[in-house]
Parts: sequence; structure tokens; C-alpha cells
Amino acid sequence: MTTTETGPAAQPGPAGAPDAGRPPRSRQGLRALLVRLHFYAGVFVAPFLFVAALTGLLYAFTPQLDQLVYGDWLAVEQVGDAPRPLAEQLEAARAAHPEGVLASVVTPPGPEDTTRVVFSSPEWGERQHTVFVDPYTAGTQGELTTWWGATPVTTWLDEFHRSLHLGERGTLYSELAASWLWVVAAGGLVLWIGRSRGRRAPTARGVLLPDRSATGVRRTRSLHAATGVWLALGLFFLSATGLTWSQYAGARFDQAVDAVRGQAPVLDTTLPGSGPDEGEGGHAGHGGGGGDALTAGPADFDAALRAARDAGLGGTVTVTPPAGEGLAWTVAQSDNVWPVHYDSVAVDVAAGEVTDRTRWADHPLAAKLSKLGVQAHMGVLFGIVNQIVLAAIAVGLLCVMSWGYRMWWQRRPTRDDGRAAFGKPPARGAWRSLPLPVLLVGAPVVVAVGWALPLLGVTLAAFLVVDAAAGAVRGRRVRRP
Repeated sequence: MTTTETGPAAQPGPAGAPDAGRPPRSRQGLRALLVRLHFYAGVFVAPFLFVAALTGLLYAFTPQLDQLVYGDWLAVEQVGDAPRPLAEQLEAARAAHPEGVLASVVTPPGPEDTTRVVFSSPEWGERQHTVFVDPYTAGTQGELTTWWGATPVTTWLDEFHRSLHLGERGTLYSELAASWLWVVAAGGLVLWIGRSRGRRAPTARGVLLPDRSATGVRRTRSLHAATGVWLALGLFFLSATGLTWSQYAGARFDQAVDAVRGQAPVLDTTLPGSGPDEGEGGHAGHGGGGGDALTAGPADFDAALRAARDAGLGGTVTVTPPAGEGLAWTVAQSDNVWPVHYDSVAVDVAAGEVTDRTRWADHPLAAKLSKLGVQAHMGVLFGIVNQIVLAAIAVGLLCVMSWGYRMWWQRRPTRDDGRAAFGKPPARGAWRSLPLPVLLVGAPVVVAVGWALPLLGVTLAAFLVVDAAAGAVRGRRVRRP
């Protein structure tokens, strides 16, 4: 949102002229159009952005919430000299939780953390049961229902941020917010930087800092705009990374990545001498489903981990049994804190050797950027620094939107019509004053963007239809005697 200044006034021509009542084409027409788009996008999309910013702010601090709520599960009582064998830890977990399939094991991220032993069952769906084991004593410290390794609190906040717990339809709200976020931010940035004070362009200080001498709506506008400039880069980043795993725009993104062959390499888990198994060949990780409890014993987990360590996989790893006959075990690094480690290996436990490997260094640039972007969006890439930056962006966005609505209220008519609750919107019809080259180039670009971001395209088209209908009705009323 920004000022609700109107575009250039219409310049009526001579009576009967074809351009009578049409404003002259100029670059001011583009500014007027941006003002109108920014205003209406801010008014109608800001509620979605407000909810996304608030829920994202809560999610940013899930690691601290997990430690506060589940500290007795996640941390050991006392750090010992050396961990017990993994097989012994798994036997303790199985004794404490005899139900389900032993699906995977996540080694402790740090010396004070517990080992996570994950069990799955078709009856639990995507949820798993995770038993937390003290690696130094092999004693269990409790169990939780988890979702891809996430605790109940993190799972609840994640679902709240993505869909407001409304199911698949609820995800449309977050995709709509991400689709419009960059449009609102870019429009406001162009309007604020491109404004002119008399004949002089604004200085860097005038762009980056609010005007303390201003009062009323001008002061609110400077706070709104200057804060938006500082947030712009972060807002663009959150918009782009949020769209990569959205429902509709995410599908378009995957098509683009496939077109440039930017997908991450897939680990080949087919054992030598065995035929390819349909539907397999990838690897499960972070607590996903694994093999049969009857064939994947604790000693096999220990052997797979030992082979992966010998192959150079350090840090936190997830050990997953094979999902079928003729397939290898998977050991994947899951160290998300920079510098990241995402190597993975396929292990033939019977032979005690690695059969295939994927290295993070060999990932295409598009796959790396996508992976790192998602991790930074979730606040886990740079630890507490990442969380603080996300929190600052969320709080700043909440302030910017509040100032935007305040401007709308401050610009309400108080003399001619004291009953008006809000300011008047920018004038309709600014597109008619656009220079022809801008109109001819801009229309196909808007269509292309609407195809790439379907929710943006649909809502923009709906706005144009409603706006045109409202304009026609208003014009008919004005023409009535």
C-alpha cells in the first residue's frame, strides 16, 4: 500500500474528437497504474499477508519451543564419554515400543542430543512414532508422534502457517500471499524511489529513512515506504522460496527445473546383480517409511551406519532400511546448519560396502538454490541468526501493513463528507494513458506471469472484471438525468 494519489487528470479534447475525455499517454500513466494496483493489492491481499507473517513469526522459533516443551525427550541428562553401539540403542527402543515397523534412525545432532528411533505403520498414515534414546546409557527418554521428524508443536505450527489447518484448500491462502507479496513489494519500491520532490529526485537518505519532520499522512507514508525499502530483499526472497513448494506455482517451478535439468541427482539403491524394482531407486529420509521389521534388525542398522562413516559421511545422518527386495540401505546426511552436508550413500549391508553415492557438490545450481532457499525460509540454515532475520522481516511486514491501513484511514474525506470511513481509491482508467510500447510489451508479460503464478493470474483477472463492471455501473449512474 502507498499513497492513494490519483493519476493525471483527463484532458478532454474538442467536441467530437476521437480522443475526447482520454488522458494523454505518458509515463505518468504507468505511475498512476502502479498506484492503483499497489493500493488495491495492499487493501485486499494484506489480510492474507498479515496471517502469513504472524504464523511465520511463530514458526521461526520452533527450535526454542521444542527445547522448552520437549527438552526431556530431546536432550540427555548427562553427556557421557562415548555412545553405546547403535544396535543396543535400537533394542532398547524396540522394547519400549513394540508396535510398528522400524523405519529409520536419526543420529544425534550434538553430544547433548538423543538418538531418534522412528517407527511407522500403515495405520498411522504420514505420522510416525519416534522413541528418544540416550546414546550414552541406551535408556529411553520417551516417545512422541512425529511428522517427517518434526515434533507435535513444530508440526502444528507448520500446518498452521501453510494451511491454517484447513486441509489442501487452506494452502491456497499461503500461495496467494506469496504470489502477491513480490508484486506489492516491487510496486511500493518503484513508487517510493521514483517519486520526485519538485524538480529534484529523492536522495538516498530520503529513500532509506523516514521523514521525521513530516506529520499526519505524510509521516505515516514515509514510515511505511522507508521500512518497506529495508524489507524488500527479504520479502522477495520469502515470496520466491514460498512459491517453490506451493501447489500450483510450485508445479510450474518444477516444470522449469526439469526443462533445464536442474533436479537433484537420485541415489541408485538397486543392489548389484538384482533387477530394478519398480517405484524404487530413490531414497527415503528424515523419518520416512523403511523396510520390514523382520528383515531389518538392529545389527543391520549398525552395519549400515558403520559403512557410511567409513565412506566419509559425518555429522547427523538418517539410516533407512531398504523398501523391498534387491535394494540397498540408505544413509543420508541431514545437517541443515551452514555449511550444510547433504551427501547420501547406498549401502549393501551383506557385503559391507557402498554401492552408490550422491554428493552435495554435484547437485545442479538450481537444485542447490532451491534446497538452500527452503532451509533459509524455514529458519534452519544459519541457526539463531536465520531465525532473528526472519522474525525481523515478519515484524517489519506487520508494521508496514498496519501503516498502510492507517494511511487509508488518514486520507478519508473530513470536509465534504464526514461520514466516509476511508480514503478514496486512486482514479480508474490509468491504463488508457500508458505509452503504447509499454502497453504492447506489458500485456504479454502480465499473461506470462499469470500463467507461471496461477493464483496471481486468476485473482488479477477477477479484479479486472469486477473493476470494469463497477466502472460501467458507475458510468451509467452518472449519465442518468
